[in-house]
Amino acid sequence: MLQLIFLIPLLFTLPTIFAWKVFEKAGRKGWETLVPYYNLFVFLKIIKKPMWWMILLFFPFLNVFMYLLMLVEVVKCFKKFSLWEQLFVVILPFIYLPYLGWSKKETFIDPDNRPKIKKSFFREWTDAIIFAVVAATIIRTFLLEAYTIPTSSMEKSLLVGDYLFVSKITYGPKIPNTPLSFPFVHHTLPATESTKSYVEWIKFPFYRFAGLKNVEHNDAVVFNYPAGDTVSTRFQSNASYYTLVNEYGRDRVWSDQRNFGDIVVRPVDKRENYVKRCIGLPGDTLSIINRQVYLNGKKANNPEKLQYQYKVTTNGSSINPKILDKYDITETFRGNKPGEFIFILTEESKNEIEKLPIITSVEVFNELPGVWKPEIFPNDSSYKWNRDNFGPLYIPAKNVPIELNMDNLPIYERIITTYEGNTLEIVNNKIIINGKEVSSYAPKYDYFWMMGDNRHNSADSRYWGFVPEDHIVGRAEFIWLSLDQNKSFLDGKIRWNRLFSIVN
Repeated sequence: MLQLIFLIPLLFTLPTIFAWKVFEKAGRKGWETLVPYYNLFVFLKIIKKPMWWMILLFFPFLNVFMYLLMLVEVVKCFKKFSLWEQLFVVILPFIYLPYLGWSKKETFIDPDNRPKIKKSFFREWTDAIIFAVVAATIIRTFLLEAYTIPTSSMEKSLLVGDYLFVSKITYGPKIPNTPLSFPFVHHTLPATESTKSYVEWIKFPFYRFAGLKNVEHNDAVVFNYPAGDTVSTRFQSNASYYTLVNEYGRDRVWSDQRNFGDIVVRPVDKRENYVKRCIGLPGDTLSIINRQVYLNGKKANNPEKLQYQYKVTTNGSSINPKILDKYDITETFRGNKPGEFIFILTEESKNEIEKLPIITSVEVFNELPGVWKPEIFPNDSSYKWNRDNFGPLYIPAKNVPIELNMDNLPIYERIITTYEGNTLEIVNNKIIINGKEVSSYAPKYDYFWMMGDNRHNSADSRYWGFVPEDHIVGRAEFIWLSLDQNKSFLDGKIRWNRLFSIVN
């Protein structure tokens, strides 16, 4: 929080400096604009607002909104009541404040003496809408954002149709990379397939304010999809661009617009939002052995509602749907033979199903050690890894050098180039980063390893690798609404037992 205390006077002093002549016209000294904290006190005295406003100026992110109100109030003292004039001072105070101060045509009027303006119906509504949009944008950007669970990768911890609130202040809110964007939409304008909802005229580097805590093992984390830097507008995040290139070739993906749509590149804050559980932290060494995650050589704590895919065989009978409802088994598929089914089960539901008299076997699907799956990170045949047997893999930590060689380069190449913006070349089996031969690399970010609780139905770090710290959005805190997409409102569409429940 010390960061915020020091940033407040710095950020608010910058535009206030341009009010030097405005202060003088109001009967104050121009140099008072230069003194942090004190200049805000004087500002409030000039516009004759209560001193409790000063307290609100020290609440992170609310202070931004309060300062914008102060700018609007000061231009009213120059009889600037039109909407465009008030927007002008909010957007370009460093131009409009000097104009008001230096112009001989502009006269300061004490707030007690300025004329009262009756707003039209249209203006009242316009002001109210602008106020609501600005306030909601500040809340959404820096404090709390709503998020919907679209897939079953976190079942049974988070269900399809759960509506969450994601806390930005838990890990510290980020400054948006692309602040100029259409409000309340993510990356694409409504009713369009690929029209960007943002412009990149202004781009900010990564900066995160201090948060309440750091990311911890087993936190449910919302983050920007790391492999979403380049996407096919036809597939969006349903199929990774890199998977499409590996399968169909780059030339076809870029030229076949009918099947792949446009290929677009997105900044970090406009990539798809994913929610997974943080399994590995910076500095951890992670392995998966027969589905069990190990961290630094020790068994990791498994999520309470961890799920796997099982082949369930009966004596030929079908299983009563009421039994499936009783044990909350929702993902079921018929197998290739009579009496054969594929179920997604927690350990608890698996134990209950085994007790049924018609069940002859319940076998977990498990990809054997040494069987290479090319879709698994790092997508290199030298690493015979799959979803159930993976690693060992070191998760990079900020400023901690990683020894580099030709064997482990496929693991860390994307970190060096895509996430951290370096050039990388291989010359005579030598690794060249930014024109210099190196034998190690110290990352500038921390990295994390994310996995879904529905382990056999989750596109996660096993498929696309590390999550950089600049991709972390926030922590999933609580569920405010939950709707079952397979039911009507008369048939129990609202899952009442999940409303206002804490995400574990």
